[in-house]
Amino acid sequence: MRVALVHDYLNQFAGAERVLGVLARMFPAAPIYTLVYDDELTGRAFRGRTIRTSFLQRWPFARRHHRLFLLAMPMAIETFSFAEYDLVISDSASFAKGIITKPTTLHLNYCHTPTRYLWLDTHKHVAEFPAPRLARRLMPLALNYLRLWDREASARVDYFIANSRCVAERIGKFYNRSAAVIYPPVATERFGLGGTPKNFYLMVGRMLPYKRFDVAIEAFNELGYPLKIIGDGPEMARLRRLAKRNVEFVGKVSDERLGWFYRHAVALIFPGEEDFGLAPVEAMACGRPVAAFRRGGALETVVEGVTGIFFEEQSAAAIITAVRRLERSHFDPHAIRAHARSFDESVFEERMRRFIERAWQEWRGVRVPIEIASRPTFARV
Repeated sequence: MRVALVHDYLNQFAGAERVLGVLARMFPAAPIYTLVYDDELTGRAFRGRTIRTSFLQRWPFARRHHRLFLLAMPMAIETFSFAEYDLVISDSASFAKGIITKPTTLHLNYCHTPTRYLWLDTHKHVAEFPAPRLARRLMPLALNYLRLWDREASARVDYFIANSRCVAERIGKFYNRSAAVIYPPVATERFGLGGTPKNFYLMVGRMLPYKRFDVAIEAFNELGYPLKIIGDGPEMARLRRLAKRNVEFVGKVSDERLGWFYRHAVALIFPGEEDFGLAPVEAMACGRPVAAFRRGGALETVVEGVTGIFFEEQSAAAIITAVRRLERSHFDPHAIRAHARSFDESVFEERMRRFIERAWQEWRGVRVPIEIASRPTFARV
């Protein structure tokens, strides 16, 4: 079976790229198609793979500032030809699902979310877009075009796989399509129990507005408790100005170092509404509880009273109350880790394998075992 993988853009290494990494390991001979690729920005995780990029790769600034070229992306993704493949798996939160395949090619889309700035955060995206005021006034016209294209592109997918139930609901609402749910792979074996919790709380992730790091910083400014923040992103400068001395910005760290922070934190603070959210599962794999906003993917990963607690509002007051509750609660690290292991990479691989085989049988009417490689064939740096 000839297989190809498709990804929106490879110029960072975050949750979606971790999913792609596991898919690439499952299909070691499959080339990866993507709009733009930067080896350095992906941490060299895909070095040695066959990477095929669009014409945007040759455009100035596109690799590091791809959002400037949104209007060109539908055309760019449609220029790829998949005539030689039997199965194409697109891993997408925006444009990759819009590829054009022949009628005899099976197209599966692993959807992290319907395009967020088109369907969920449109008005906020326009207000915060880094462009002159006149350009921002014209943006609704551009986004309307992209919204129409995105809805049409969703019809090109033969089977949707959502990364959580809340994303499956969005796919039903915005695309009028059903979706199976297979949770993203988490490398729980890289994170384990050990170490005595110290006196700091932890946040992990890209510093983007919707993740609401700001309300957590406001809460800890008032509490005065140590808060360590791991990651970077466009909100970094603003958040630094907001934070008091008890808040430390650690920056990006290795997986090994990240595990140390998870194991020694009192708890992970998770104030954003995420599609799934890897950080809570990684923290739980280290036996640490999570205080999460009661929305989005956290509802599917955090078990209240067993692996963490929820708060109802994205506000400093709600987070302060949650921290006070954590101080009065007891959690069993072994029970927390046991729950986290249900999201392990091996579980993802097995569920994907079974789904692909069923989809192929239904699509072609033929039962053919799908050749999936064993783990050692893809090593992420």
